[in-house]
Amino acid sequence: MIENVSDTARWVAVYRAMESERPDAIFHDAYARKLAGEKGEAIVGEMKRGRQMAWPMIVRTAIFDDIVMRKVRGGEVDTVVNLACGLDARAWRLPLNPELRWYDVDLPGILDYKTQTLAGIPTNCRYDAIAVDLTDAARRQALFASIGAQSKRALVLAEGLLVYLTSEQVAGLATDLHAIPSFHWWLIDIASPRLLQMMNKMWGKNVQAGNAPFLFAPAEGTAFFEPHGWREVEFRSTGEEAMRLKRGMRMLWIWATIGRLMSKRKQEEYRRFSGSVLLERM
Repeated sequence: MIENVSDTARWVAVYRAMESERPDAIFHDAYARKLAGEKGEAIVGEMKRGRQMAWPMIVRTAIFDDIVMRKVRGGEVDTVVNLACGLDARAWRLPLNPELRWYDVDLPGILDYKTQTLAGIPTNCRYDAIAVDLTDAARRQALFASIGAQSKRALVLAEGLLVYLTSEQVAGLATDLHAIPSFHWWLIDIASPRLLQMMNKMWGKNVQAGNAPFLFAPAEGTAFFEPHGWREVEFRSTGEEAMRLKRGMRMLWIWATIGRLMSKRKQEEYRRFSGSVLLERM
């Protein structure tokens, strides 16, 4: 059912809809169900433990929301560049500064679908949708230069993107982003090699069928980005945040209790099993 990498956006949109429809929702995305459509439901239905494993991506959404709004409310950014935005509707659903510039960037098919589906609904900021294949180095460099020339302090988002790229592609993207002086922060999610193995075992056949295999999980963690001009300033562990937000899988508390009995090194290893990371230009 996953026919290309853009279909993964429908998959994750179902999870945002599931969370938004809870009486105790930790975020609300009124557009997620409509954007996911029947195809999104079908994708989740065919994924192994498709609904049970919604929690990491729900937690990730909440973390990204929190960091974006902290930067916006603090007046630290005048621009948000949302790479491989998929069906993310933050420009519509978050209480953003109306003067904020927001750029959604993705492949034309999924981007056209989103903007057509939400046509007539106003965004809460100054919004632009730009169709670019981010694996095309020349085109992304031109795009970054254009946005950079119009911004003073930008936050770049890459939610759910890097795992589908090779290490070489991630390095190239990191270098190109750092080349723009106004790109101050970069918010990403990152998986550990062990998590990548688990994801491939559970969902590898599904994503490979759509030519969207899981690839990126650097053994050195966020240190991977340092040679390319980016350093970690904030790491939010998916497991820890799931416990705090009460969105973890069943019996997660047992694993957390066992973890406290491990060595400090092992505890940190498990803490960094998966997380969301705010990077800052060096």
